[in-house]
Order: sequence, then structure tokens, then C-alpha cells
Amino acid sequence: MNSAHRQEFHEFVTARSPTFMRLAYLLTAGDQHAAEDLLQTSLAKTALKWGRIDDPDRYLRQVMYRQQISWWRRRREYAVPDIPDRPGTDDTHAVELKVIVHKALGKLTARQRAVLVLRYFEDCSESVVADTLGCTVGTVRSTAHRALARLLQLCPELRDLHIRSKA
Repeated sequence: MNSAHRQEFHEFVTARSPTFMRLAYLLTAGDQHAAEDLLQTSLAKTALKWGRIDDPDRYLRQVMYRQQISWWRRRREYAVPDIPDRPGTDDTHAVELKVIVHKALGKLTARQRAVLVLRYFEDCSESVVADTLGCTVGTVRSTAHRALARLLQLCPELRDLHIRSKA
């Protein structure tokens, strides 16, 4: 990598790391250490191809997703840390919602979690999600639909929140 590319990459990492750290955290179902490893590994792979990448955000997002799936397949079982039934001393609605969503995301498959994270947390369009995951827009739609239905089935607390938000 020449010095101009090195500088561009450094600026990209400085500017976009918080956003991609949040994505990594969500893709790893809230495991901070795994998220840090995922981001670092993905940035290293991105750095190797830096001069040939047209859309760095899209490329890094795709590397992160594929790396996470690769790790998940090797483990065959994805352990999620125990999450308390109730938040500690802070009982605000926002903290409660965060714990419920975190727990629910941990119960989804890696692909379902990736679709929901990219589509609703990262606010990517269906076509961007499809391109990132290497599938069709129809697959993104059906996976999102099934994942949301599964979330409501596995975490009835979300149904209550969904009903309250409509009222």
C-alpha cells in the first residue's frame, strides 16, 4: 500500500470505526470482545485490497458479515452471554428495550440477525442488504419477515412493545 492509500485508509478507519463497531457488536449478538475481533479482522482484510475498492463502506460491511458467518460455522454453536431478566439499577424504558432486543437477536440465526441489523439498525435498503449478503431482494424480504416473526415468537416482550408503539 502506498503512502496516499495508507493515508486514505487511516482517514476511513478514523471516521467510520464507531459505525462499524456498532455493526460488529450487533452481528456478534452483543459480545464486545468478539465485535472488536470481527472489526479488526475485517479492517485488516479491507486494508489488503484498499486501492481496488470502489465503495469502502459496502466492502467492509460485506467482509464483516462473511467473517462472522465463517466464525459461526466453525463454532457450530453460538454462545450468548447470560442477560439479566431486568436491568441493574437503571430501570428506564430504553435500557429495558436494549436488553430485550439484545436477548432476542442472540436467539436468531446469523443470517437472520445480519438481515435485521443491516436493514433496520444500519438502515440499508433491501438492495444494499441483498448485495452485501450475496442474495436476492426477495430473500432479504422473506428472511426479514421470518426473523421478525421469530423474534415475536421467542420474545413475547417485543409484542407488547410493538403494540404500545402503535397506540
